Amino acid sequence: MRQIDNAIYDQAGDIWWDEASPLSILNTSLNPARFPYFRDVLVPLFDGSPSGKLALDVGCGGGLLAEEIARLGCRVTGIDPSANSLATASAHATAAGLAIDYQQGAGEALPFEPGSFDIVFCCDVLEHVSGVAAVVGEIARVLKPGGVFLYDTINRTLASKVAVIKLPQEWLKLAPPNFHLWEMFIKPSELVATLDRNGLDSREIVGLRPRGNPLRLLWAMRRVKAGTMSYGELGRRARWSRSKSLAISYMGYAIKRPTDAQAHRNS
Repeated sequence: MRQIDNAIYDQAGDIWWDEASPLSILNTSLNPARFPYFRDVLVPLFDGSPSGKLALDVGCGGGLLAEEIARLGCRVTGIDPSANSLATASAHATAAGLAIDYQQGAGEALPFEPGSFDIVFCCDVLEHVSGVAAVVGEIARVLKPGGVFLYDTINRTLASKVAVIKLPQEWLKLAPPNFHLWEMFIKPSELVATLDRNGLDSREIVGLRPRGNPLRLLWAMRRVKAGTMSYGELGRRARWSRSKSLAISYMGYAIKRPTDAQAHRNS
């Protein structure tokens, strides 16, 4: 069986914010769609503002989302197995004047006490781990009852195989050959079932898809391949948006159920 290649995340240097790096696409293309959605979820759930709430970013990488969460006023911890990514994240947060606690660790074994966080984010991660159930279980464990889990991941469909695997990885070779593996993509029904088994009630799932003319996006990808366009600019041209279609990627949130004792006290 093929193994997913996560080595790119441990490369030295700024692979997250530098627009010459493939990972900068997450900042210029995905963040403008997913962060406003997450903010729109959190604001009403926390009576107008999540400011002061304890938030954990699982698989934080270079801090692309952790910084956005921190700007909402949350007290953010970011955890990632890559020391190089954490060094980039820490340096960038310091330069931005943001106090984010970055720690090294894995989603399958989070080094936190049960019920430590009000909010947990996990984005661009679940499709890269072999133990999705273990990661979700750990997220549920460290969430407080009533806490919010927000995520995004990639659906396992023909559309995602073409858009995420065939075109960028195999045909244009803009990413390592096994950067994504189609068989590790997760159908929404599978994720909802895993959430439920771990005491997390799925509240909403919405689609994520690139906007713009597909032929123009293909032209832009070819320019990146030729070295005449940055990955950051490609991300802006292929900027993703919320969608009713879950065919390629999706995001959503879940709420941790109260414990039996708490449910009894509140009844």
